Amino acid sequence: PSGIEARMQPCLVPTTSTIGQLEGVSNMVVLEGDFSGQIVMSGPGAGAGPTASAILGDVIDVARGLVMPVFGRPAAELAAPRRASDENEAAYYLRFLLADAPGTLAGVAAALGRSGISINRMRQVEHAGAEAPVLIVTHRTGRAALDAALAEIAALDVCRAEPVAIRIEDV
Repeated sequence: PSGIEARMQPCLVPTTSTIGQLEGVSNMVVLEGDFSGQIVMSGPGAGAGPTASAILGDVIDVARGLVMPVFGRPAAELAAPRRASDENEAAYYLRFLLADAPGTLAGVAAALGRSGISINRMRQVEHAGAEAPVLIVTHRTGRAALDAALAEIAALDVCRAEPVAIRIEDV
């Protein structure tokens, strides 16, 4: 993939990675380039101190007459954000609430397969009743293929709730 991809979304990361070791109210940004490798920046992101500091800074700016447009540019100049590139494939954690009936998992697997998505591992959580929570981790796939599969699965009679998909990052 070429160019810049910027995303801000919940994702899963390995607990052994730098970002996976982050604790408390800190924020972290990871930049990765072909020549630079990973560049990691972290600092306070929430809590009483950082929040009070940010609010006080804004109040002082307004008192001084230093009013900047949101994101530093007038809204009329801002372009709609582009969707993250489908070129950058990732594994995904999927969660479904499905009818506990014969053939249900086969239907889900077939829908994933029709979109070219391979299952890495799967777990059906112990449950009571007629609905079963099912967890799937996929192999790497593009987001467009995943969205197509999830739409097909959501339309199945055996799907009892909107499917959940969370990207798994290799950072």
